[in-house]
Amino acid sequence: MKDKRDNRDFFEKVFAVVSLIPYGKVTSYGAIARYLGTGSSARTVGWAMNKAHSLEEAVPAHRVVNRNGLLTGKHHFETPETMEKLLASEGVVVVNDAIQNFQQHYWDPNLSLVL
Repeated sequence: MKDKRDNRDFFEKVFAVVSLIPYGKVTSYGAIARYLGTGSSARTVGWAMNKAHSLEEAVPAHRVVNRNGLLTGKHHFETPETMEKLLASEGVVVVNDAIQNFQQHYWDPNLSLVL
């Protein structure tokens, strides 16, 4: 049986990686999962992002999108427009819930961080 601490520990690792995403950059749920050595846990990274809104310390969850640059997590913010507004404030253009010039804004923790 899986211990609830496993998810808590994993979520903490996710929050640590997300906190390192540079201003004006985005990454994907899957990239974070791969960086943490759990490539098949992108969905769990999404659950962590949903939980991030209840933390005392701010985690830039708006910088985490799906592998195609879509704002699939937007409904977990205060309003469905909040995620796009936060990204726009960092110079990231979003049209129809898709990040424009996605590769230009994409940050891969696997290439930028060392474990």
